[in-house]
Amino acid sequence: MIYSRREVKKGKTTELKQKEMTTMKTKLVKSIVSYSLFACALVGLIAAITLSTPTPARAAADGRVCSVGMLKGLYLATLDGYANFGGNLVPKTIMEGKHFNGDGTFFNEFGTVNIGGTTIINTGGLGGTYTVAPDCTGTISVPNGPSFNIYVGPGVQKLWVTQTAGGLGVGTATRLP
Repeated sequence: MIYSRREVKKGKTTELKQKEMTTMKTKLVKSIVSYSLFACALVGLIAAITLSTPTPARAAADGRVCSVGMLKGLYLATLDGYANFGGNLVPKTIMEGKHFNGDGTFFNEFGTVNIGGTTIINTGGLGGTYTVAPDCTGTISVPNGPSFNIYVGPGVQKLWVTQTAGGLGVGTATRLP
């Protein structure tokens, strides 16, 4: 079979058009992918900046705004952890009746501390200070004693407690009627 020049030229033209079409499609796909990657990177950057920006204290996640004055009345507090006793960490348990006065002070109506299996302190009558921030976190401090971080739960019915100085411990305090 013999091809005319016109047919050969037409075949080359079709082949060139196919190559151009393939090249254009490749460029289009590359452009779309690179724009998508750029958009993802931008969203990630914005998220990272937003999450790492410090914010001032605000209401708790459920919309409550807490204060020192909301802690009033008697709470049964229990705490388990370890006391630093002679340079050694020794197991301890604490049970106290903490009476919060609504003014940043508290006193223990009753209490017992057990360190290493021996009851060594009756904490009734002892007291200290506390703080509560708008986001419902706060602190409890006992003069010449331990310190704690707290979180005030919904309805001020329960406190979660973590010891921050004077030993290790975690516990809760539940409001009594």
